[in-house]
Amino acid sequence: MKKLSLCAVAFLLFLLQVHAQDKKILNETPEQKEQRLAWWVNDRFGMFIHWGLYSMPSRHEWVKSNEHLTDADYQKYFDLYNPDLYNPKEWARQAKAAGMKYAVITTKHHEGFCLFDSKYTDYKATNTAAKRDLIKEWVDAFRAEGLKVGFYYSLIDWHHPDYTIDRVHPQRPADPKAYEQLNKGRDMEKYRAYLKNQLKELLTNYGKIDILWTDFSFPGEHGKDHNDWNSLDLIKMIRKLQPGIIVNDRLDLGEYEDGGDFATPEQYKVSEWPTRNGKRIHWETCQTFSGSWGYYRDETSWKDNKQLLVLLIETVSKGGNLLLNVGPTSRGTFDSRAQDRLKGMGAWMEVNGRSIYGCTEAPAEFKRPENSLLTYNPTTKRLYVHLLDYPLQRFELPGMKGKVKYAQLLNDGSEIKMRGTDKGDLALDLPVRKPDVEIPVIELVLE
Repeated sequence: MKKLSLCAVAFLLFLLQVHAQDKKILNETPEQKEQRLAWWVNDRFGMFIHWGLYSMPSRHEWVKSNEHLTDADYQKYFDLYNPDLYNPKEWARQAKAAGMKYAVITTKHHEGFCLFDSKYTDYKATNTAAKRDLIKEWVDAFRAEGLKVGFYYSLIDWHHPDYTIDRVHPQRPADPKAYEQLNKGRDMEKYRAYLKNQLKELLTNYGKIDILWTDFSFPGEHGKDHNDWNSLDLIKMIRKLQPGIIVNDRLDLGEYEDGGDFATPEQYKVSEWPTRNGKRIHWETCQTFSGSWGYYRDETSWKDNKQLLVLLIETVSKGGNLLLNVGPTSRGTFDSRAQDRLKGMGAWMEVNGRSIYGCTEAPAEFKRPENSLLTYNPTTKRLYVHLLDYPLQRFELPGMKGKVKYAQLLNDGSEIKMRGTDKGDLALDLPVRKPDVEIPVIELVLE
């Protein structure tokens, strides 16, 4: 066989790299994908719900791992679990009133406990004092309020006997040499079958499911990646069972263009619209009211209403969605702090939602004034200026002279007088008194 030159080898490697970037699972055009994700891109704001046995110790959803609890230590929570005040209709009502358009709930978190009635385990809600499928009630309640429904399903399982002990497992050893001995008798092939069977149940038994959150892969030494989950086989099954579903990016299928529909930056603000191979991608930041996802009774780091609204507005201003989490109590209620935050966001969204739904990053020609955030609706051609620090009457929009036909405060639809300046800016005459909303919004009807 003739020896290839270094140039030829380099070119072949380049072609392989390009091919790897273009590998696809679905036979779907970019236009078809945009159509499939259109409702989600429009709605922008959803509720995440983390609920399970960890709501009983109420000191972080990772309590089993953080405190190295054994199955025997954790059993008391299963034996005593009794969400007697659980009313998913009330949860759905609060989500809708907050301005949320979709919701995602943990059907099973890392602890392995299932809120749904799975025929593949006894570790489920139907075998507790609840004695019923909590997910079925939740799906029915949220659908009745007109909200899209999504399932979170943990790839990780600290209860299953065949799930191998890894670096985040509660029984992880201090000495890495001990992993092999600890994992004797555990069989990931059996666990992979369990994983696939449960996902099939979730995507078969509850009607149309709009979103699937699989969580999470952690490649590397004593970690788990797409091979451990058989992710390629899973994503093909998921797409087949629910052709219209939107799937997150945590199956570790990054080499495939469509290994996930959206990126998931967690608990931080992105500096700019995320990209992949130089192209902007769909993204959704998942965030908590405090620091934990599950109910944490003694946590004091709760964000106030303005912080949460800025988080929502800034996310949309960079082309993203916000999935904001509630961790219900073990009795099945949203605690008073969560209810207060939801009401605060709902009061603002009721009059200012137009600056969020259907909106995205403003075109580069519109410069953001200090202490403000911009969103833009490309369908209505309206620009929204969110005033994070309310100015004293005169407010200037740089370079906007001649580009605006009408300006108003969005909360009450009251006109704002405007005039051009010699510098080409647009000066707005705002009322001295700040409007009675947390963050006032100016709606600009563009020429």
